Amino acid sequence: MKKNNPILGIALLVLGGILLYNNFFHTNLFSMMYMWPMFVLGLGLVFEFNYFTTKKAPGLLVPGGILTSLGLLFFFEAFTHWRFSGMTWPFYPLAVAVGLFQLYLFSGRPKGLLIPVGILTAIGGSSFAIMFINRFTSFAAHNLYVPVILIILGLFFIFGRSEKKEEF
Repeated sequence: MKKNNPILGIALLVLGGILLYNNFFHTNLFSMMYMWPMFVLGLGLVFEFNYFTTKKAPGLLVPGGILTSLGLLFFFEAFTHWRFSGMTWPFYPLAVAVGLFQLYLFSGRPKGLLIPVGILTAIGGSSFAIMFINRFTSFAAHNLYVPVILIILGLFFIFGRSEKKEEF
């Protein structure tokens, strides 16, 4: 066995850290409750690995990108007990966009693929933006900051100084 093996060392450090966390906080991070996303992520990585080792069949990148993205999302959801699922749902169309964008990048860049990638990214991105704006305005509406700022700006635009243009 090689004496200097940083990958093995990092893997052992991570495994030891997880086991230590389990002991101190009386959790079982290796239970099916937390580890089921590994199946989704693993399958996605198999598709990705199959394409990148052979450089054949770029169509493998579509399910690879989708399943890898969703596997990472499911890990997050499992470890947060699905508390944020109401806010992370836009990742679903974005996961499909990731798979299609990978196909675009590695299959000769057919421009037709950018249309569904753009549409799915716009749906996911605008959904995140709408949720963010909704959270901000619903939070701010219960406070006095936004109404007072709007009233002050309105008064400024009504009674503010207007610049006089000099005529020659």
